[in-house]
Amino acid sequence: QVQLVESGGGSVQAGGSLRLSCAASGYTARMAWFRQAPGKEREGVARIHFSGGSTDIADSVKGRFTISQDNAKNTVYLQMNSLKPEDTAMYYCAAAQGYTGHWARPDSYNYWGQGTQVTVSS
Repeated sequence: QVQLVESGGGSVQAGGSLRLSCAASGYTARMAWFRQAPGKEREGVARIHFSGGSTDIADSVKGRFTISQDNAKNTVYLQMNSLKPEDTAMYYCAAAQGYTGHWARPDSYNYWGQGTQVTVSS
């Protein structure tokens, strides 16, 4: 069983930045960030593979968000710049111990964090 602990959410004005962190308690092959706004489906934002560090970024945040990792700390980060009001959502960290399934599908992941709220005001 892998536990994921997220931190770093908060409130910021449009154009501002936030960095989310997600620490995993055990082995993971692939980690990702999802977000879910009220009334909307959970959306894949970014993913990273611990081995090799390859990444994918959703088109909606490309050029503004960056995903990175610290292997020594078993931690993944989501750097969010140029934030917009439409980025407001609960952000979730997810992890899988394999690579099955498309990275942006929630059912590709076995473990989830508790979520951290990001609110961007105009």
